[in-house]
Amino acid sequence: MGKESIMELRQLRYFVVLAKELNFTRAAEKLFVSQPPLSLQIANLEQELGSKLFYRTSRSVELSEAGKIFMTHCQAILDRLDQACDHVKQVEKGLEGQVQIGLSGSHFMGPLPYFIGEFRAARPRVEIILREMKPADHLRSLYDGGVDISVLRNPSEHPDLSAQLLWRDPVMAVLPLNHRLAKKRKIHLSDLRDESMVLLHPESSAYAQSIFDACVAEGFVPRVAQNVIEMPAMVNWVAAGLGVALAPASLAHIRKGEIVFRGLVDTTLTGDVYAMIRQHNNQPAVHAFLDALTTWAKGSALKKICGA
Repeated sequence: MGKESIMELRQLRYFVVLAKELNFTRAAEKLFVSQPPLSLQIANLEQELGSKLFYRTSRSVELSEAGKIFMTHCQAILDRLDQACDHVKQVEKGLEGQVQIGLSGSHFMGPLPYFIGEFRAARPRVEIILREMKPADHLRSLYDGGVDISVLRNPSEHPDLSAQLLWRDPVMAVLPLNHRLAKKRKIHLSDLRDESMVLLHPESSAYAQSIFDACVAEGFVPRVAQNVIEMPAMVNWVAAGLGVALAPASLAHIRKGEIVFRGLVDTTLTGDVYAMIRQHNNQPAVHAFLDALTTWAKGSALKKICGA
């Protein structure tokens, strides 16, 4: 069956070229074959169809009425086949497809939207679907195939997943403008020992738990004024005077002029951003997106956006 299909396709191509040239010699030259094989294929095609496709004389070749109709269908078939081949190539090169990305609210505030805008402009046939979800739900969705890439701050070490560092995002203290520590350029985590704090629910993510654990390691249990689910809410509560917080530096532009971000010393706390993907994800568009994101994250565009 496969060989027969190849012959049929060759016959169609031979027929279309001859129908355009209306000359066996020129058609054979364009097809890079000698004239006898061309004549044989056309004769076989006519025999299979049971209809004359060409009128031949010693001086000319003309399409029959049946040949004119057949030409319309053949050209459409070959055009569609060319489109299919092009489509396959686009998908294989990662120029077409779909990428589903799991991310949390804080990532809408960082540099990621800038990259997505550039990527969509460069590859408009790749559909980017953003799925906002709680950090704790990311890995489950990644395992289940609900998302292709998960953007998060504490990567899993599961053997079926791989993590790629995108950019550094140091954790900083978030303080009201009139706070006693606001005049310092950097502070110690222990300086917040007696402060009312706005914290993420520790069970909401590994990152949130790491914040709580870091405070305990410094010898104090945070005095929680409010627990929230998303980081932008923390910053807003600090601006409202409810307490202080610990948040990634990428959120420093939120409520600018109402709060201050101050660096921490003597701490291993980090809010670095990673992209995680299933080890055996073979979707070209997904890998094209991740490769482009990784390259972009190392470039000057990111530094400009982050003010570095």
